[in-house]
Amino acid sequence: MGTSQSREGQEFSDTESEYQSEEEEVEEEEEEEFHYDAVERQETPQATSSSKKTLDEIDSKLKSLKLKYPSDSQTTLNTVKLYLHIGGDSPNAKWILSDKLTSYKFIKTNGPDDSDSDHDDKEGDGNSFGDEEYRKFLSLFQDCLFENVHGLNATEENKLKIYSKEFIGWLKPEIADDSMWEDAVEEKEEEPVRVNQDLLEEFEEAANGGVQSLSLGALDNSFLVNDLGVQVLRNYNKGIYGKGICVKFDSNRSEGSSLEQSTPKKAMLMRAETNMMLMSPLKEGKPHSTGIKHLDIETGKIVTEWKFEKDGTEITMRDITNDTKGSQLDPSESTFLGLDDNRLCQWDMRDRRGIVQDIVKGGDSPVLNWSQGHQFSRGTNFQCFASTGDGSIVVGSRDGKIRLYSKTSMRQAKTAFPGLGSPITHVDVTYDGKWVLGTTDTYLILICTLFTDKDGKTKTGFGGRMGNKIPAPRLLKLTPLDSHLAGANNKFHGGHFSWVTENGKQERHLVVTVGKFSVIWDFQRVKNSAHDCYRNQHGLKSCYCYKIVLKDESIVESRFMHENYAVSDSPEAPLVVATPMKVSSISLSGKRSRG
Repeated sequence: MGTSQSREGQEFSDTESEYQSEEEEVEEEEEEEFHYDAVERQETPQATSSSKKTLDEIDSKLKSLKLKYPSDSQTTLNTVKLYLHIGGDSPNAKWILSDKLTSYKFIKTNGPDDSDSDHDDKEGDGNSFGDEEYRKFLSLFQDCLFENVHGLNATEENKLKIYSKEFIGWLKPEIADDSMWEDAVEEKEEEPVRVNQDLLEEFEEAANGGVQSLSLGALDNSFLVNDLGVQVLRNYNKGIYGKGICVKFDSNRSEGSSLEQSTPKKAMLMRAETNMMLMSPLKEGKPHSTGIKHLDIETGKIVTEWKFEKDGTEITMRDITNDTKGSQLDPSESTFLGLDDNRLCQWDMRDRRGIVQDIVKGGDSPVLNWSQGHQFSRGTNFQCFASTGDGSIVVGSRDGKIRLYSKTSMRQAKTAFPGLGSPITHVDVTYDGKWVLGTTDTYLILICTLFTDKDGKTKTGFGGRMGNKIPAPRLLKLTPLDSHLAGANNKFHGGHFSWVTENGKQERHLVVTVGKFSVIWDFQRVKNSAHDCYRNQHGLKSCYCYKIVLKDESIVESRFMHENYAVSDSPEAPLVVATPMKVSSISLSGKRSRG
């Protein structure tokens, strides 16, 4: 079973200490009284030489006990409690009290030309590393980072060349326009936002083994794709639970099939969730595929094997997705979107002759109709994409750029956000298209697409070119400790918003997977510029306030169920966490408050 850890206003209790029992506290109180009595007698003029000897012995004994009293110097320093993290990355990991009273200060260590006397003078100065010096260091660090990422000297000319004047706020957040973030926080919610929710595991279902992907349905069922086939699970208000049904892949599927035979890594629901498209990679470790298999869930059979082809030439796709964020609920859906390294297109399953071909043993697979799209001549290095509620498209690239395409044209992006140096491995977008979430190996990037046009109207970057008042993005990161516990080789993957498919509804949470962690952020809190995480920060604002669901094996995918399955006493539909061997459903609970 998984456990949850919170980084939201985390507090620690002294009662958790394993270093001090009640008996020890009583003994310390008695020793303190004895110590103060001894001091009073020491200051008495009538003290004899024998009493002085006794006091020396008492003083020696008290020193050996290592009792802690605040010194004069400590009263001017930063006094804190010191905690120790024990248990590593196990489910029983926790913080315990290590030191009830300690202090810290900042000092400047000797440089190569500094004398010892200079160092001694500065060592007691808690402000020796001042704000001005910190800002200089930060500026130098950002210049070095710019040079490493872009291979150019960090001159103003080169910065404008990379970011342009429209996005200079991404490089210098202090001059960016944050008004759109403020407006977003002031938006009225239909229901109060909850804070400090507890995470409660409702269901844990054993999988058939080798889970490759999770496909959540908004209607009756959800699905796990594994080595043997597709496992069907029932949707409930508290999560998903097995129906005991598994649609197995045909053991003789290689016979007469012209498509690759490896286990599908991508599954996409269509036609009111009665059909599923399965895409298998050509090579292990590479996402590219030459076609898809069309599974009829109701009959449990592969009814068609489609090939990707353009102008008579076989091509590959690295990813597929639905035309819109809710089109999987459309019973007549016959088109879907495709993405390759330098291609963005829409595929149509309706045969040009009006007849959809069935599988014929030994025959060629039918060819999907390239409905619309564009094949880019230069290296766009597309990696991932997602669609909004109206069919607009967001695409993430290996160079870190995120492009926004309108629903009417795939030829030229309306807006192209610059990269921050890390490849975008996954993207998601809210139903209304106002917010984009990009996943990199070590952080999430949250982008506001809103802007005000020359007529004073508020639009998104999908519908028009954003001007020069573009908000700076916000980064969602793990604390250094959690990054360490997650493991050096564990990368962020599959960042998602919670799932709504109706205008006027607002996503409430964000979730990403890293190693054995599912990490959850409160969307409203991240948007709030007055949030505690952002105080005294320089550069792009980064939020470290989240909850963690910890599992006992690496997580394949973490997704929130459709909003239809949010119950009255919960702010969100259940979170579903799939590992290779099981699938768990976690509910958010807690009293309602205004945060």
